[in-house]
Amino acid sequence: MPKIQGFAAPDARSPLAPFSFVRRKPGPEDVLIDILYCGVCHSDIHQARDEWGGAIFPMVPGHEIVGRVAAVGTEVTRFAVGDIAGVGCMVDSCRTCKPCRDDLEQFCDRGTAWTYNGTEMDRTTPTYGGYSTGIVVPEHFTLKVPAGLDLAAAAPLLCAGITTYSPLRQWNCSPGDRVGVVGLGGLGHMAVKLAASLGAEVTVLSTSAAKGADALRLGAHAFESTRDRATFKKLAGHLDLIIDTISAPHDYNAYLGLLRARGVMVLLGVPPQPTPVAAFSLITRNRRLAGSLIGGIAETQEMLDHCARHGIVADIEMIPIEYINEAYDRMISGDVRYRFVIDIATLRG
Repeated sequence: MPKIQGFAAPDARSPLAPFSFVRRKPGPEDVLIDILYCGVCHSDIHQARDEWGGAIFPMVPGHEIVGRVAAVGTEVTRFAVGDIAGVGCMVDSCRTCKPCRDDLEQFCDRGTAWTYNGTEMDRTTPTYGGYSTGIVVPEHFTLKVPAGLDLAAAAPLLCAGITTYSPLRQWNCSPGDRVGVVGLGGLGHMAVKLAASLGAEVTVLSTSAAKGADALRLGAHAFESTRDRATFKKLAGHLDLIIDTISAPHDYNAYLGLLRARGVMVLLGVPPQPTPVAAFSLITRNRRLAGSLIGGIAETQEMLDHCARHGIVADIEMIPIEYINEAYDRMISGDVRYRFVIDIATLRG
């Protein structure tokens, strides 16, 4: 295999910098992809700075990958050289345990092989992500990117898209449902587009009044400022489903009060400290508080096909790889509408 060019975090305190490495040799079931675009996820920052613990350095982040197939193994049947393919948050699993058999590879009992900051299933070979010029992935974990989608803007679908689509499908979002989206960032803007495409009446709940016009443009039916405490009285018992994308500390109990009887609030964001939940916030109207990760491979493909039918992609700002450290700083300050995407051509010189 030729050397791959990438950008890596050498440790938790240093900026990302150029890094060359060699991918494993493709096997008969593998697909070799020349990467074209890679989205920048907030979890890239958490992991590159070891904010979640257990980081493996050097680390090449990136799990929102779109590229062109450069080679296929002898047993590959669904891809051919020249096809456009995607890679999301995982690159392998045991494929035999019950979660894997149930198309929930993200919950593999033997431990999912994540796209970066992990190892292949041999537990030895490090996984390096999409801030790089190429990647080798088993066919089972390679996704078809439907024709007609803008390839750069489709890249964030591989994480932000499936992260928000999966809970909407798990909780049977249907026409006429009242869905609240808490936060309008990289995840929130995808939740708005996807919920609206499923026929829901979408209300965006945000501390930033400046995002009101954007919320309506993205497909929301209403925008409410959560800085105004009257909002929580106005919408009490109004919503069927809440998709909470916020990673900053906030009062779950206040938002639970917006749910109807037996309504569901799904957490996607990860605040830095545990958040208290009062039992009566759930018991009094049989409300439910749930969490959601990503979807399995089959559900991710379903999401991509749904997005193609409805013309859904992320709102992006394209950047060269050399801008990645500045992009991280801007993401932390909320200065992006709504997802950075790296043009990997800038890595090839």
